[in-house]
Amino acid sequence: MTPVQRADSAPKGTLKNPYADTDAAVVAEGNRLFMSYACSGCHGGTGGGGMCPPVTNDIWVYGGDDDTLFRLVAYGSQDLQAKGYSRKGQENVVAPMPAMGGIVKTDDDLWRILAFVRANYHGSPECKYGCTAD
Repeated sequence: MTPVQRADSAPKGTLKNPYADTDAAVVAEGNRLFMSYACSGCHGGTGGGGMCPPVTNDIWVYGGDDDTLFRLVAYGSQDLQAKGYSRKGQENVVAPMPAMGGIVKTDDDLWRILAFVRANYHGSPECKYGCTAD
């Protein structure tokens, strides 16, 4: 299933990553996918930022839960906002997050990428999976 198909078929708030960010094989594959889908072009090779925000700190612009992150990558920030999501945090953003749901081939690939992102998180431990303000 493509990421957009998965997001479209699931009620808001129900998407949950099936992979643990402590599984070394999943994280390694997520890293490979992060690089192959060019996520690193905007977010840096390890997710620490580039021309767009880091994905390793505790500033989750739209929220840090699995469901929101999956939909953000699948739909892009403009379509995510059109679906009723709003900014919760602020980062130095050069451009909107593009819709990657037509580029990332499968929902499984996207979950692995998000496991890689979580494994490289360096923010406040209580915010790794989304802060209470999310």
